[in-house]
Amino acid sequence: MPSRYSDDLAEICEDAVQHLGLRNQAREQALPASREVIRFSANAIRAVHRGEFEEARQLLDRAAQRLKDTEAIREENPEIYFAGFMIDARKEYTEAHVTLAVLSGQKLPKPQDLGVEPSAFLNGMAEVIGEVRRYILDSLRRDSFDGCQEFMDVMDEIYSILVTVDFPEAVTGGLRHSTDQMRGVLERTRGDLTMALRQHKLEAQLAQWERRQSGSSG
Repeated sequence: MPSRYSDDLAEICEDAVQHLGLRNQAREQALPASREVIRFSANAIRAVHRGEFEEARQLLDRAAQRLKDTEAIREENPEIYFAGFMIDARKEYTEAHVTLAVLSGQKLPKPQDLGVEPSAFLNGMAEVIGEVRRYILDSLRRDSFDGCQEFMDVMDEIYSILVTVDFPEAVTGGLRHSTDQMRGVLERTRGDLTMALRQHKLEAQLAQWERRQSGSSG
């Protein structure tokens, strides 16, 4: 026999199911969009390392369009828009944009330029330190030292700025953890660059000495 709460319970359940259905629809829309943004951003970073800056820009334009497709979710289902997988997508998108700017010598974008929240932007910028390390190591393997110290300085500046952002991890999206990781990347890169420059200097001095010896013996 129905209780006096039957109608109320039915109404509550119906409203909840309707609300959760809409949230699930938003999630089903956001998931593929986030995956595509991450994929386009990763491919853009690879293009940047190959020196294919125009291709990187085109890939980021495609990522931007997919992010734009999720804007309605922000208003209607903010809990989905600010879910971890969506924040990761905006972080990767930021990382790709800042990496492109740094390695191509262009002006840095701002969060409002990319349409991402400051916490995602800062975490994405932290990851750029790792991409600059990759660029420096690739250059050293080619015995190319031009610009390496300048890029090392950029890494230092990014890290120095990020460590001044002193808020709880829940506010910054785990920025302190990101910067702690990047500190190790920074120091390893500094060591690698210092050793490579010293070796390069010694090789240059040895070559000069050998030329002198060859000249004097002649």
